[in-house]
Amino acid sequence: MKLNPCKTSSRRKNRRAHFNAASHERRKIMSSPLSKDLRQKYNVRSIPIRKDDEVQVTRGHFKGQQTGKVTSVYRKKYCIYIERVTREKANGATVNVPIHPSKVVITKLKLDKDRKNLLERKLKGRLQGQEKGKFTEEDAASALAMDTA
Repeated sequence: MKLNPCKTSSRRKNRRAHFNAASHERRKIMSSPLSKDLRQKYNVRSIPIRKDDEVQVTRGHFKGQQTGKVTSVYRKKYCIYIERVTREKANGATVNVPIHPSKVVITKLKLDKDRKNLLERKLKGRLQGQEKGKFTEEDAASALAMDTA
């Protein structure tokens, strides 16, 4: 059921928005989930992928192999290239295989100051969300006292 009247649920318009998205929007679309231990550590589920993150492929032909470093993020094609995830062409040349970022899990983050700020901001938003709508007994008692006064 559609809740926001300003958002469309049209398949045609959503596909157009996806494939005509600007580079800064594609960065957010190209997010990858964090591994279980990183999720515990940072209390964040997913984060936009970047070069030099270490990832493990979870779907497709290269699933479950050893972890590899992201060599490049190709925003135009919505794919990433990972070291040691290659195939051999008919002429004998080896080429990198493109993989969608949603089909990998990040096992090690490349942290710089911007990435640390992003993790802190996401954590702060999550903590505020836990407090939202929660009432303690003191709040209820004070509200009751205000009503009777």
